[in-house]
Amino acid sequence: MKTSISTKRKAELGGALLAVLWLSAALAAIAFALASTVRGETERTATLADSVRAHYLATAGVDKAILKLSFDTPDGTKSAPPRYTFDFRAGRAIVELVPETAKLNINLATFEEFYSLLLALGAPPPRAQQIAAALIHWRNDGNELDEYYLSLRPSFRPRHASFQEIEEALLVKGMTPELFHGSYGRDPKGRLIRLGAFKDCVSVYASKGKFDANYAEPALLVSMGMPPENVPQLLQLRSQKMLKASDLGGFGGLFGGAADKLTVGGRTIFTVRSTARIRFPDGRLSEVSRSVSAQVKFTPPEDPLFSDQRYQVLRWDDYASSEVSQWK
Repeated sequence: MKTSISTKRKAELGGALLAVLWLSAALAAIAFALASTVRGETERTATLADSVRAHYLATAGVDKAILKLSFDTPDGTKSAPPRYTFDFRAGRAIVELVPETAKLNINLATFEEFYSLLLALGAPPPRAQQIAAALIHWRNDGNELDEYYLSLRPSFRPRHASFQEIEEALLVKGMTPELFHGSYGRDPKGRLIRLGAFKDCVSVYASKGKFDANYAEPALLVSMGMPPENVPQLLQLRSQKMLKASDLGGFGGLFGGAADKLTVGGRTIFTVRSTARIRFPDGRLSEVSRSVSAQVKFTPPEDPLFSDQRYQVLRWDDYASSEVSQWK
């Protein structure tokens, strides 16, 4: 009798112990999941905080570059370097300067210029032809494509007027986000590289004239007749020094058919693009970066308005994209 009671008691104790073990395992799983969630949210919050701080640091980079171009450059923007590096106590900002004279005027370009540029950006010939025709139609009179735009959901009518912003090109028939914003590919060594973007080659502020050889995008240079195999050599030259007007004649063979379409200087409107990373207390730079940009019109020193208004911000972009990768 005592033996059966003892056996029953042991079975009850074993079941209770098993239940406790299962309950402990469940609580441990819940605790682990909660800890993982808290850790993830903490890291996400820290990343968001770094991003916000980097945004304001990038904004400071734009402001400082504008002030340097306005007050510290004796001859206005003529001797402006292509890049500034600003070290702040809170981090580092790298500011790129891209004059609008290095871009194609989207409101003055011809069908042939659009077609050649789109081919250089990697568009197949039929699509390049379709987009080039749609860009011309968008800013001119005619109803050839109106039915297409009205059939879309939501529907809209083309402007039949000048482009006010280059982003309008995203609406034209045939244009893709990959062509407009640029996509990525592999170089001969298998490394991921960013391909050219339509938005980097056109502007509503560009002049109808020659293009600045120090800043023109590779795709735009190729569309003008420069041999593609010569582009890396030009990029190497531009990274070493600013090209002068006298250099254009000496490097005429390098530019090929684009030689007579290039110039140096004549810059008054710039895209000032700043990419920043914050600095940690131990001196390391954060992996989180933010980029902002502004299109700025500078008043030349010889202009009577120079003393009153040295610059004017035409456009601001809080979500600019940049390929800055050289962080020291």
